[in-house]
Amino acid sequence: MADMFHLAWFLHGSSAVSWGRPFTGSIGRDWMSPDLVVDMARSMERAGFDYLLIEDSSYVPDAYGGSMDVYLRAGHSSPRQDPTVVSALVSQRTERLGIVPTIGTFATPPYLLARAIGTLDQLSNGRIGWNVVTGSSDRAAQNYGMPGMPEHDERYEIADEYLRAAMALFGSWEPGSVVDDPAAGIFADHTRVHRVDHRGEHFAVRGPLNSGPLPQGRPVIAQAGGSPRGREFGARHADTVLCMAKTVPEMKAFRDDVRRHAAAFGRDPDDIKVLFIIDPVIGGTEEEARERVRQRELAALADAEITLAMQSKVTNIDFGAYDLDRPIELSGLRTNGHQQVLEQFVAVAGEGRTLREVAVELARAATTRLAGTPDSVAARMAETMAEVGGDGFLFSSNDVSRRTVAEITDGLVPALQQRGLVRTGYEHAMFRDNLLAF
Repeated sequence: MADMFHLAWFLHGSSAVSWGRPFTGSIGRDWMSPDLVVDMARSMERAGFDYLLIEDSSYVPDAYGGSMDVYLRAGHSSPRQDPTVVSALVSQRTERLGIVPTIGTFATPPYLLARAIGTLDQLSNGRIGWNVVTGSSDRAAQNYGMPGMPEHDERYEIADEYLRAAMALFGSWEPGSVVDDPAAGIFADHTRVHRVDHRGEHFAVRGPLNSGPLPQGRPVIAQAGGSPRGREFGARHADTVLCMAKTVPEMKAFRDDVRRHAAAFGRDPDDIKVLFIIDPVIGGTEEEARERVRQRELAALADAEITLAMQSKVTNIDFGAYDLDRPIELSGLRTNGHQQVLEQFVAVAGEGRTLREVAVELARAATTRLAGTPDSVAARMAETMAEVGGDGFLFSSNDVSRRTVAEITDGLVPALQQRGLVRTGYEHAMFRDNLLAF
């Protein structure tokens, strides 16, 4: 039997991503409102999730066919609201749930990042994380005055320095620096607040952070790079690492690699929680679940362009230039974007598959195949964690509605709780403490 494990949810930036799907109500008119995201967060908190991660991208894609058409027509990847603003709203409607906005190291100065994240941690009483991304799209870079993105590994070198500067700012107020002593007339002890004076190859910042100390000391760091350099970065800096893997052996190999790197950096590997991305299909019966899988595959067949457009977005490869119904050879392709995504795409394509067939296969199972009743899916999740060794799962779906959220938080999670696999109540008040509770 597996030990207890953690749960989180990866929200694709905006409720508009589920536009046009069943049971999404009037999302086409209401997508600007935070109500769906707030309702989702409150449901997750009721179910004992560790955190909600809010994905982001700061451009309107045109990678597929050189056009914005398919993305805007389908409501995919745009619009995207600022995740720090959404996080502030969610923090005021929840009490224990961790909240993790995505912010790139390529566009935001370290001081501005540290001040925003520090303020959010204060407003939430210590429940904020930061999903560190290095960027992948030239279009995003161009929105910030850059000609394009640096090379893949160079972006991680820049991010290493960025983290050093940001962490120095988070630590510029020592514990106990705010003394709150009216009798002595002292709010804060200036001897415990320090300049940073970071001056590196890419960044310079004086400090200290003027927004004051963070309840957690520093935010929880999340990271999702699957390349060798990305894994090394996560093992050095992250508290939770996100992984896309299709099989249990791949999951175990990824986790073992991150833990090996962490130990080499002098860290306790148990302090890094590796969460594996899943998108289960829940039904009241096994037959209903199978039918929903079939419907998903039929939709993927009909909407193959949307699936391929999303692959184009993250790999910067224009799959719109290929015939959907002719076998394709992808082995020679290279990307300065998400390397792991391209590797998995090529692996799925195999020998002789058409792009349309690849799109269906990607929709069928981007990660572990989980479809069934709450109890049967819970059993397979337990088996997977027992084989992998930990640490939990990250739900991710383009189909986010109050119905699909309830299927997880009010259907699947109780089945997991009955097996003693996930918490029934929070152990602590702050995010990091809950993440390290088991």
